[in-house]
Parts: sequence; C-alpha cells; structure tokens
Amino acid sequence: MQTTSTEIKKKCIRSLSAEELKDFFVASGEKAFRSKQVYEWLWKRSARSFEEMTNLSKETRTLLENNFTINPVTISQKQVSNDGTIKFGFKLHDGYLVEGVLIPADDRMTACISSQVGCSLTCKFCATGYMDRKRNLEPYEIYDQVVLIKEAAEEHYQTPLTNIVLMGMGEPLLNYTNVLKGIDKVTSEDGLHIASKRITLSTAGIAKMITKLGDEKVKFRLALSLHAANDEKRNTIMPINETNNLNVLKESLLHFCKETGSSVTFEYIVFDGVNDTAQDAKELYTFAKNIPCKINIIEYNPIQEADFMNTSVDKLEQFKKVLTDKGIIVNIRRSRGKDIDAACGQLAIKEIK
Repeated sequence: MQTTSTEIKKKCIRSLSAEELKDFFVASGEKAFRSKQVYEWLWKRSARSFEEMTNLSKETRTLLENNFTINPVTISQKQVSNDGTIKFGFKLHDGYLVEGVLIPADDRMTACISSQVGCSLTCKFCATGYMDRKRNLEPYEIYDQVVLIKEAAEEHYQTPLTNIVLMGMGEPLLNYTNVLKGIDKVTSEDGLHIASKRITLSTAGIAKMITKLGDEKVKFRLALSLHAANDEKRNTIMPINETNNLNVLKESLLHFCKETGSSVTFEYIVFDGVNDTAQDAKELYTFAKNIPCKINIIEYNPIQEADFMNTSVDKLEQFKKVLTDKGIIVNIRRSRGKDIDAACGQLAIKEIK
C-alpha cells in the first residue's frame, strides 16, 4: 500500500548532523552549500521557522517544510518576581512543560535550564522529585531554553546572558549524551559561541558519569548537590546516595578534578534540624578538604510537597564559620523569586495538578 505524504511523520531537522543535512540537499537535487546556510539559520541565528530563512528560495523553503519540522520550544508561562527573577514555563512540541529561570545580579545574568521532563530521582526537598520522569530533553530543546532566556535578558535588562546553569528539572547526567550535545550547540562557533567556563552542570551525584566527564576532559564546570556529608542522612533526603555513596562520589570527583584541571562546587542547603549542626559542618569539611572546591550554602525555597525549612541565621553563621575557620571557601546564596514559583519544579507540578 502506498503511504501518503500526510501519513509520513516529519523528522526534526535539528536532529540531523551537518553531514546528514548536506546529504539531504544533494539527494534532493539542490546545491550542497544550501546545507551550510540552513545549518547557520538553525544554530547560529536560532530560526524557529523555515520562513525566516530569507536567503533561501521559496522552493527550497517549501522543500524543507514538506520534509522536516523544527519543533521550537515556546514560552507558555512567565512570572516576574519583585527581585527581578523571571520564571518561564517552556512548552515542548509534544505538550510537555519544563522550566527555566533568568536570575539577574549586579555582576552576571544567569540562565537556569532543565535537562529532563520530570525526574527519576526522588530528592525529598525538590518539587521535581515528586514528578515522574516522562522523557529526556533533546539537544535542541536544551539549546532553545538558552536562546529564549538570552532574549529575555536582552529585552528586560538590555544585558547579554553571561552564565548558564543546568540546575532546573531533571538530572543532567541521566541524559548524558543529549546534554553534552546541547552544550556543544551553545558553546561552539557554529552555535551561540558562549564560553564553556560560563556553564555549570549540577548533578545529584552519578559517580560513573562524573568519571566519564573527567575522561572526556569537559571544559564546563561541575557542581554537586550534596546537602549532607553523612551517608545515613544523605540516603534519607537523597535516595540516589544509596547507590552512589560518598566514598564513591569522592573518588569520581577527584578523578574529574585531576583530568580537567577544574575545581568543583558543592551545593549545600542548610535545613533546620536536619543538617545544620557543627558536627554536620565538620563532616562536610572532612568530605571536601582534599577536593579542589568551594561550597555554596543555598537558602531554601520551601515547597508545598515537603516540610523542610531553612535553619536560623545564627546556626547558618555558625555552620559557615566552622568551614571558613578551616580554610574552605564558602559563599551564601540567597533564595530568589520567593514571591513566584521559582523553586525547581513548582510551576510544572502546579500544571500537572
């Protein structure tokens, strides 16, 4: 039986390599150089439709339209905080929602982006941890989030995007291949050409993939979402620790630092009555002391799904002092967007409910 063109599912053109795109044009009787023009439109100029490709003939654009789709990510929701933080709900081509955040500061303009729809990890303090993982994001969906937040920074603040953190929905290292391809499109000269050192990947701790990052000598930065330096406590709040305990994580982090020449950042939320004692700080020092690192103590943005709260200011200062007295670099990162759904997963979980 003959299949009609309407029954053929169009392939996303951004899933093609430059070579595959060239092969398509040659097979279609077009000049090979057309592929270079299209590739530039897709990755350097971030075209969202074939109609935007104005240096192509109408016939060539129709050829592309008949064979491919671009599947652009779109903004379905936007919340602006009193502190200038902007939270985005990004709609994917299949209807799923992921989140991104623009975080303005005096010295930087940061995009926080997602790597998965939902998450398979069940971190007890994270709204995304209360969702099922539906699928991994494609490289072009990671790229599109950066483009949309970059445009928002320029529109709202007349300032270019300076930093990117993969700290949104999902565990980046469980979408390893697509995340690295997405980062490549963001950093390469054929793409947005943002410096790799301006990108930080945050992981809950997948040891074998951290080791792989070291083996591949990646140029971007690495952060570990730690929150306890005691296996028993970490197992309770971050079940991933049961299969990736602190000793295994330490080995993988030392390997990463040795192979890449980079330090790592430990992210640590000091929860009231959970991990906020001087003993907890001493355990954190013992874990971190031989790893080239700094520690970011992060103020918690509470969620309805969990009962965690920030520790008191006095306990926080005591906790920090234990570390700084031992020579560890410690920064306190205040929570942003408290008056909107700025915590990771808050916007998406509301949509699901």
